[in-house]
Amino acid sequence: MASTYSTNLAIELIGTGDQAGSWGNTTNTNLGTLIEQAISGYVTQAMTTGNTTTITIPNGATGVARNMYIEMTGTGGTNTFLVVPANKKLYFIYNNTTGAVTVKVSGQTGVSVASGEKTILVSNGTDVVSATTYINTVSTSSANITTLTGTNLTYTSGTITTLSGTTLGYGSANITTLSSGSANITTLSSTSANITTLSSTSANITTLTGTSATITTILDGAGLIRNIPQNAKTAAYTLATTDNGKYISTQSGTITVPNNTFAAGNVVSVYNDSANTISLTISTTTGYIAGTNTNKTGMALATRGVCTVLFINPSYCVVNGNVT
Repeated sequence: MASTYSTNLAIELIGTGDQAGSWGNTTNTNLGTLIEQAISGYVTQAMTTGNTTTITIPNGATGVARNMYIEMTGTGGTNTFLVVPANKKLYFIYNNTTGAVTVKVSGQTGVSVASGEKTILVSNGTDVVSATTYINTVSTSSANITTLTGTNLTYTSGTITTLSGTTLGYGSANITTLSSGSANITTLSSTSANITTLSSTSANITTLTGTSATITTILDGAGLIRNIPQNAKTAAYTLATTDNGKYISTQSGTITVPNNTFAAGNVVSVYNDSANTISLTISTTTGYIAGTNTNKTGMALATRGVCTVLFINPSYCVVNGNVT
């Protein structure tokens, strides 16, 4: 009698009286190899950008598509496809390639898996579809949420401890921490909202608006924007671009203002935290004490004095404060 095979996993089915003296080999292959592959098999499959890679479930023999977990390696991107059989089957997919790969049945649409993504897919007998649902849009009304993270977030009258995401809209909400890291936020808006801390790291925010909004703390990449960050020094020091928007607190040594380093509009303050004067070396091509017209190459900052260096352009600065 000719062998028959199960519909989805293609495991050989031994008919009554078949394979006398050899059925043990078939059974061992079925149980020890094929079924094990189907429920716990882990395999890697190389991919190449722009190409279609087809994997199969052969009758009674090992095959890449029979494995439960498939890790795609190599390169992905546009028009890169992993084609699986139409057999009804669950897949755990890890796209460890350089770009997106679409997993599908031949001639169908399938599911695009982003580079680095790990997901669960299923072939339903026609095409590959997502086996789970995930949230990319969240709407809440009068909700108490400890942590809300996502792509598009909209809520009204919510009490949220931590909110982070890309596109954020809210009204009449009490938020302890609203944060965004490396995000491009087109519009961040609030109406009658109380926000304790609003922080953003490496974020591009096009529009930030609020009506009757109370924000206790606003942070940017340099820290709390209502404070002037300190850079404390105890010896000679040359100002660096990382000092822009900060103040240098020094007890001794010369402070040098470099030429062609800072951009127009940059500002650095200096505080003399000592009982003696501190020397400022002005290395810019042009340097004035505010209110004078004498180009200076050096200045003295009085004891416990404060001055601010404003850069008109990279080679031109004006110093205002307790300097002579």
